[in-house]
Amino acid sequence: MSVFTPVTVEALAGWLDNYAVGRVVALQGIAEGVQNSNFFVTTTLGRYVLTLFETMDRSELPYYLHLMAHLARHGLPVPAPIADRDNEYLGTLAGRPAVLVARLSGKSVMAPTADHCARVGAMLAGLHLAGLGYGRRQHNPRNAEWRAATADALRECLPADERALLDQQIAAEARFDDSELPHGAIHADMFRDNVLWDGEFIGGVIDFYFAGHDALLFDVAVTANDWCTAADGRFDGARIDAFLSAYAADRPFTDQERAHWPSMLRTAALRFWLSRAADYHLPRDGEMVLVKDPDEYRDLLRVRCGENPPLPA
Repeated sequence: MSVFTPVTVEALAGWLDNYAVGRVVALQGIAEGVQNSNFFVTTTLGRYVLTLFETMDRSELPYYLHLMAHLARHGLPVPAPIADRDNEYLGTLAGRPAVLVARLSGKSVMAPTADHCARVGAMLAGLHLAGLGYGRRQHNPRNAEWRAATADALRECLPADERALLDQQIAAEARFDDSELPHGAIHADMFRDNVLWDGEFIGGVIDFYFAGHDALLFDVAVTANDWCTAADGRFDGARIDAFLSAYAADRPFTDQERAHWPSMLRTAALRFWLSRAADYHLPRDGEMVLVKDPDEYRDLLRVRCGENPPLPA
């Protein structure tokens, strides 16, 4: 969530004429994140988040917006998109595809406990189960093909030891077959800063714009790598046990998932090393751009090449 394309209050006010959300009171850019332009919008009738999509093809966007609407209808705390007076979710503002969504209450917790991780595990399982009934299909935008192509683009930017690590993991992924694993709609980016807490409960899960159809286990691995990792890169025992047990209580893991778990943890680490390294070495111009440290996930990949805790039976 950065600001690449500025929006004025006057332009927003004109755009909102086609919505039934009242008049603009305040507009504030959001600095966090790296992909789209995002703003907090306050009107006379409520609080919203405005997103301008910078790199996604317009044809891809209905998948994300209707997924969020689908999950919201199933009672999950996600940012429901707001339809305009023509009953359309997707509009155009400042020359960019744009959407307005409900702003959720709460704030992120960056030092989670085992109890936090248990609730996140249950939330992720609920999202996966609700997503099985979602009829639209779109590939995970950061799938194996993207990872291989991004690795090729980055290889010459990296020192020799990092190139060796990258080549080793890309070769391992070429041998990896996840076709026997359960697939469905995944969030693919449920990091700590994308979960809002209202007291002890989850008040919202945000930022669905990396969602797609992929192995559910990939989503579990992405989430575990962020929520359950200690300072040394290894899993915190209490947090990973709480997370996996809570998830499995609602959606038990299959034998194939247990067999592929170590490989999927490495794949999840690679995905974020590559995206952060691309933002660092191959940046885009922006007014407010947050580039996250790629070394964190490079080091995590190295740790995940060692021993990893098993999935619960």
